[in-house]
Amino acid sequence: MNISDICTIQTISCGRDETVQGAALLMRKHHVGDLVVVDGDDGQAIPVGIVTDRDIVVSVVALGLDPASLQVGDIMTDDLLTCGEEDDVYQTIEHMRLRGIRRVPVVNRNGGLAGIVSADDLLEFLAEEMGDLSRISGSQQAHEKRARH
Repeated sequence: MNISDICTIQTISCGRDETVQGAALLMRKHHVGDLVVVDGDDGQAIPVGIVTDRDIVVSVVALGLDPASLQVGDIMTDDLLTCGEEDDVYQTIEHMRLRGIRRVPVVNRNGGLAGIVSADDLLEFLAEEMGDLSRISGSQQAHEKRARH
C-alpha cells in the first residue's frame, strides 16, 4: 500500500518567517499539533521543516522567550524526513522508526507538499490490518463447515 492511501491531505503549513505566536494561532485554529514549514507558494510549497506544539513549549515558552519576536525558522526541525506519495507504508514506518520521527510530510513527484502521515495514522492502518488478519481463522472454520456438510 502507498502512503498516499493513508496520509492526511489537508496539511497546515506556514513559511519559515511566520512568528512563533502566529504558528501557535494556526495550530489552535486548525486543531493540529504541528505545521509543515514550506518555501514557495501554495501551488508548489516545498517542505523545509516542521514545527510542533512541543517545539514551541520547550524552545520558547519554557525559556520565557517572546513568541511574537521569534520566527518559526528559528525553532523548526530542519533535518526533515519526507516520503513520496508512492512510497510503501512499511518502508516509511521503518524510516520513521530509525529516525525516531512521529510525523512525515508527504511530497509529490516535484517535491511539493502533498500531505502528512503521522504515527497515529500508521497505527490506525496497522490496527485495521490486524483486524482483517484476525478474521481469517473464523472465515476458514466457516468455509470448512460448509465444505464438509
